Amino acid sequence: MTFTPRTWVVGEVVSGAIMNQEIRDQFNSMFAAWTAYTPTWTASGTAPNIQNGTIAGRYMKFGRTVLCEINMVAGSTTTYGSGNYNWSLPFTAANAGISVVGTAQLLGTARWNGTIVISPNAGNCSAFLPVASGDTRTNFMTPTVPETLAATAQVRLAFTYESAT
Repeated sequence: MTFTPRTWVVGEVVSGAIMNQEIRDQFNSMFAAWTAYTPTWTASGTAPNIQNGTIAGRYMKFGRTVLCEINMVAGSTTTYGSGNYNWSLPFTAANAGISVVGTAQLLGTARWNGTIVISPNAGNCSAFLPVASGDTRTNFMTPTVPETLAATAQVRLAFTYESAT
C-alpha cells in the first residue's frame, strides 16, 4: 500500500484521520502479507499452456522497490510450447539502464540453478539455466533446456527490481 506521502501545507490542522493515513497505514503496509498475482507464462515461439499445472506469484512493493516470487508446477496435461520462456512481472520494470538479475531454479529429473534477467522497461523476466549437465554456460530456459520438461517439474523464480511507477 505504500504510496507517495502528501504535501503538507503551512498552518494545516492535522487530524487523527490524516495521521493514520499518512503514518500508521504506510508503516503497517510494510508488515502486511504479500500480494498474490497470477503470472503469465509465454514463449518466443508456440505458447505454452499450464492447463492442470499451477502457476502462482506474489510480491511486496515498497515505493518502487518490488520483491517478487514465482512458482510454477507442470501438470500431466501441461503443454510446453517452443522457444525461450518468459514470466510476466506484477509491474513494469523501470528504465534504469541496467538489467536486474535474480535467482531461478528448475526441479525436474535434476535440480538446476540459474538466474533470471529483467531488462530495462520490461514487463517480464526470463530464466537462464545451464545448457547441460557439466556445462556451466547458461542459456534461455526452453522446453528442452536444460532438460526436457515433464509433469511435476517445478520452476522457482525470486528477484527484486525497481518498478517504473
